[in-house]
Order: sequence, then C-alpha cells, then structure tokens
Amino acid sequence: MLPESFQQEENLADSSNIIGVLDSGVGGLSVLRAIRSLLPAQPVIFIGDQAHVPYGTRQLEEVQEFTHEIVRFLLDQGARLIVVACNTASVAALQSLRKAYPHIPFVGMEPAVKPAAEQTHSGTVGVLATAATFQTKMYASVVERFAQGVKILEDPCIGLVPEIEKGNLEGDETRRILESVLRPMLDQGIDTIVMGCTHYPFVIPLIQAITGPNVRVIDPAPAIARQVKRMLEINGILNPGESTAPVRFITTADAQRFSQLIRQLLGENYNVESARWKDGRLVLMR
Repeated sequence: MLPESFQQEENLADSSNIIGVLDSGVGGLSVLRAIRSLLPAQPVIFIGDQAHVPYGTRQLEEVQEFTHEIVRFLLDQGARLIVVACNTASVAALQSLRKAYPHIPFVGMEPAVKPAAEQTHSGTVGVLATAATFQTKMYASVVERFAQGVKILEDPCIGLVPEIEKGNLEGDETRRILESVLRPMLDQGIDTIVMGCTHYPFVIPLIQAITGPNVRVIDPAPAIARQVKRMLEINGILNPGESTAPVRFITTADAQRFSQLIRQLLGENYNVESARWKDGRLVLMR
C-alpha cells in the first residue's frame, strides 16, 4: 500500500513515464531523494540488490552481469529511463548498457572530481569511493582531465558500506572508520571531499562533525537529478508539475528490513516488494 499522499495524487501524473533506479543496496536512496525533490511527478521503481551488497568489493565483470539483469528487470516493469545510482555499477556496466539498449536513456554516476578541483582553495581534495571505482579507467580519466595540479587523496572507506546498510550512521564503528580515513587527509590539508559512493552521503553529518566547517563536502546527487530531468525532457517523457507520483521499492533481500531502512534514511513509510535471483535471473515474488 502506498503512502496516503501518493495514493491521493497518483492519477495526476503520467504513470507510464517511469524512472528505474538501481543500486547494490540503500546507497541509491540518496540519489532517489534528490530526484524526488526535483521531479515529484515522475513515478519511480527503485531496486536495491541487497543480496549482493556491497558491489565495491566484487569483480567488475560480476557487477556488470548483475546490473544488466537488473536493467532487464526494470525495463520489464515499465521503466523508460534508467538511473544507475551506484558508482561501481556505473563504471562496470554503463558503457555496455548503452550499447545493449540504444533506445533507452541512461544516467550514471561519476565521481565529482571536476567540481572539487574547481572549488578547492588548498589544492588538496579527498575522494571517498569504493576500491572498484578507483581501479577503473573512467576514474583515472576523470582525474587526468579535471584535476591537473590538484593533489587527490583517495580512500575506499573499507567497512563503511556495510555499516550504512545496517543503518549505523553515527555509531562507534562508523565513526572509527571515518576518523581513520579523514584524519590523515586533514593532516595533508584537504578542504574538499568528494562522495564517490552513493552510500556515503548518508554519513555526511558525521563527516562534517569530524572535519569541521572549513571542509566542503560534495554530494553528486543533486547534479544527477538535474541530469535526469534533462534526459527526460530530451526524450519527451518528463511529467511536468508538482503532483506526487508513486514510488515502488524492491529488494533482493529482506523486504521488512529494507522498509525500516527507508523509514530511517528518507523519513517515509513504504511497503517493499521482494525479488529473488534464480539461475542468474531476477524474479519478482508474488
């Protein structure tokens, strides 16, 4: 059952212009939050592949297989634009997805190194992303193109994604991980930090508490939402206005637990549907 506000206004939006949003888990909710703020009239299907979280520690070939199957699933559910709201899945699969589905618009994630390099005053920028993201040619290309003359400090924040998946946004272990990552960066003079994983924006308040007010934190989600709007306009599938369209949430793990995390992270109550992996295919449970 949808939240009451969504039920009341669902008929005001074109329910055929669905955005599909995917992530390995709850991280993509940070992108969904920005999309809903900018485009409330656009219906969304969000799927978190929590059966395989985190993607950042897996081989990119494996992540590519998961991502292609989730996209097929979302298209079968009626999605007309796909947001790959996961940095690792974007670097693993975005290029091949665009080749496989040339008629479908895709929006992916890219570490916001360019705006960080433009905004830094100290000339030293911290990038927090998964190990898989740091190892890709795409990331290296972004740094080479946009961060000439800027010192980039990188850290995969090992263990942070699982803590966020637990809903532990400010506990001792989460603080320990961030302290161990950020203190050495602060000692080297960072004044800007890039969120290179969609999970990490949910701990921005703790990051800011550790770094203090003089360090800028760049969350790419608002820029992604603006790109989604541009792509919807270009493809003629933008729902105008401020009516509230529905959101469907699907997880490949525990639906009740995912619903609790949505309530914690987004402040909304939703029922969550279940899908399961069967012989490499994603199947919606009825």
